[in-house]
Formats: sequence, structure tokens, C-alpha cells
Amino acid sequence: MLKEKESNKVVAQFRLRIKYGEEIAIGPGKIAILEAIAETGSISAAGRKLGMSYRRAWLLVDQMNQYFKDPVVHAASGGSQGGGTALTPTGTEVIKLYRTIEQQSQTHSALLLEALADKIRTN
Repeated sequence: MLKEKESNKVVAQFRLRIKYGEEIAIGPGKIAILEAIAETGSISAAGRKLGMSYRRAWLLVDQMNQYFKDPVVHAASGGSQGGGTALTPTGTEVIKLYRTIEQQSQTHSALLLEALADKIRTN
């Protein structure tokens, strides 16, 4: 009997994306940058934490601020006091809604996901 490798373990994973036209308004990467900003208080630190350049992190934030009715992030310019970045109430709510949708989708689909995963070869 072949020993099952850990790398062959079947795991169902949701990757929710909400599109704005052809662009992704919100998805796993954008939620990750919002969460990292909430934790670090900085776009550059959030980008470093996620292994992305400041430019890439800033572009993701800029896109989200354009796609949502209200900005999700407020960035203060540098200066003698230094800059800073914070989530707006909308940004905080977007994370909460996104994570709730993920959790509820996983919970409500658990039996179907398990049935589907059982059909996948593991060795």
C-alpha cells in the first residue's frame, strides 16, 4: 500500500473575488493587504510583510479606493511626524464582510465540498 504524501492531501479552499468590470475589486490579495495595513499602520510595511513592493501595495490600495463608494484606506503623507496609513470604517467593514462570506460559504458547503474532494485521487 502506498503511503499518502502530505502534499497530496485534498483541501477545499474558497477564493472569493468580486469584479468591477474586468478588474478584481476585492479578492484574497486585496484583503491580505488591508489586513496587513490594519496590523502595521503602513502601506510599505504591509507590502514588505506580504513580500510585495511598495508600488504594488500602493496600486492595490488605490484600486480599492477607486472601486468602492467610500475609500477603504486613508494614507497620511510623510513629514516631520512621518506618514501613516489606516483603514477607514469602510475598509474594516469590507474585511469583516469578506471573511464572513468565506466562513459561511465553507460551513454551508462542507458536505458538498467533502463529497467533491473524495472524488480526487490522493496518490
